[in-house]
Amino acid sequence: MDPRVQFEELLGGPGPLLALAPMQDVTDLPFWRLMAAYGGADVYFTEYFRVHPTSTPERHILKSITENPTGRPVVAQMIGNDIPSLVRTARELQGYPIAGVDLNLGCPAPVVYRKCAGGGLLREPKRVDAILGALREAVTTKFSVKTRLGFDSPEVFGELLPIFARHSLDLLTVHGRTVKEMYRSEVHYEYIARAVAEVPGPVLANGNIYSAQKAEEVLKATGARGLMIGRGAIRNPWLFHQIRQHQRGEPLFVPRGHDVLAYVRGLYEAVCAPEVRESAQVQKMKKYLNYLGVGAEPTGRFLHQIRRAETKADFFRICEDFLEHDQPMPLEPFPLVLHPADLLAGEHR
Repeated sequence: MDPRVQFEELLGGPGPLLALAPMQDVTDLPFWRLMAAYGGADVYFTEYFRVHPTSTPERHILKSITENPTGRPVVAQMIGNDIPSLVRTARELQGYPIAGVDLNLGCPAPVVYRKCAGGGLLREPKRVDAILGALREAVTTKFSVKTRLGFDSPEVFGELLPIFARHSLDLLTVHGRTVKEMYRSEVHYEYIARAVAEVPGPVLANGNIYSAQKAEEVLKATGARGLMIGRGAIRNPWLFHQIRQHQRGEPLFVPRGHDVLAYVRGLYEAVCAPEVRESAQVQKMKKYLNYLGVGAEPTGRFLHQIRRAETKADFFRICEDFLEHDQPMPLEPFPLVLHPADLLAGEHR
């Protein structure tokens, strides 16, 4: 089916729309393939294409579009602040089989916001207004935005909402924290509810959705059309399936230790290319285990040991020590037992 038609049907469908969040260097093509095997999302957002006057769309991200293994629609996300370049790239991306184009207004990484891109643009609502106006005219597919509440305070959100409404966005995803809050604070779901009330198009709620029960609570609290999930889905690849089970009133599948270990093994095989040296493969896996580890065991020892693994053998020995068992593992995050900065190391979204 045409991805644009698929996306249109999903936006107008009865159930909550479930999206996999774009996370740079994490939610790539191999990860999409693995996620689809676990039930997967309804729609997938690419890692962001970096846009500037001399940019061209990165080939490895384009493969997520041209080789999309999920059977679900793909939205191409861009990040940047130069209007002619954003317009040029949006038009180019629409030549590929995408369902829509998304503008990143939420990335909290300092290397991004210091260049006044991603979440950094939230300091300049007038500039956001100009960018959205130009892109709304250039994008003939669905046009969406992923945003945070503001840069250092959510007070600016009241100024941003009329801008989002004025440009007739087809979808708005709101991460309920400011850029400066990163992932450390509670999520301010009341601001997402405000967006639902004030923006005419559909809104996705994003931020700290880690279980089917939490998904239901967030949907009820915000009135959102659906959910975008990143870290929770990396920690628990069954999460989208569990949310659908919960919506249907069915008993939830709860993985056991050996299921989680099989997921880690499958993840290694999926995302680690054989031509890449072993130490680099192990380092890449640590990005994923940063998310899984906080739901694997409560003391922090698992993550502590994983972060010090240097070889594939060491990596899997540690995983087997902690995961080779038959006990249920809900994979909900335990309270932080390590220093927050350590737990957040390597997070992109």
